[in-house]
Amino acid sequence: MKLTVNGKTYDVDVEDDMPLLWVLRDELGITGPKYGCGIAQCGACTVHEDGVAVRSCQLAASDVVGEITTIEGLGTPNALHAVQEAWIDLQVAQCGYCQAGQIMQAASFLDLNSEPTDDQIDAAMSGNLCRCGSYLRIREAVKTAATKLRAV
Repeated sequence: MKLTVNGKTYDVDVEDDMPLLWVLRDELGITGPKYGCGIAQCGACTVHEDGVAVRSCQLAASDVVGEITTIEGLGTPNALHAVQEAWIDLQVAQCGYCQAGQIMQAASFLDLNSEPTDDQIDAAMSGNLCRCGSYLRIREAVKTAATKLRAV
C-alpha cells in the first residue's frame, strides 16, 4: 500500500490491519507518535489525517485515505508551527512523552477554532492525557498559539 506521510509517499508492505502507529514507528522510523495505551484513550499517538487529529494506534494502515502528518512534519523546514513555538516559550513539557500528541491535537483544534475559550480548549484537549499534569501550561500554550496564528 502507499502512504503519504509528512509530504513523502511510501510503499509499505504490511498487513492491512496493522495500526498506523506501528507502520510509522517500525516500518518508516518516524518516532514522534508514541505508544501510550493502545486503545485510543490517551492521545500519545495522535497524528493528523488531512489535518484532522486521529489516534494512530487504532487506525489500520489500510483505512488511511488522506495524507498523514506527524509532529516531525508539522512545521516547515525553516520554522516551527505556532503551537510548537508556544510549547517551547511556555516550557510546557516535563517528561515530554505525551507532548507530540498534545501538540498535534492542539494544532488540529486551532485549525477549527482560532479564538477558543478556556472551556473549549479544555474540552478539545481532554482526550490527551499528561501524566505530569501540565494541563494549565498546555491551556496557556494553546491560547498563545491561537494568538500567534491569528497574527499571521
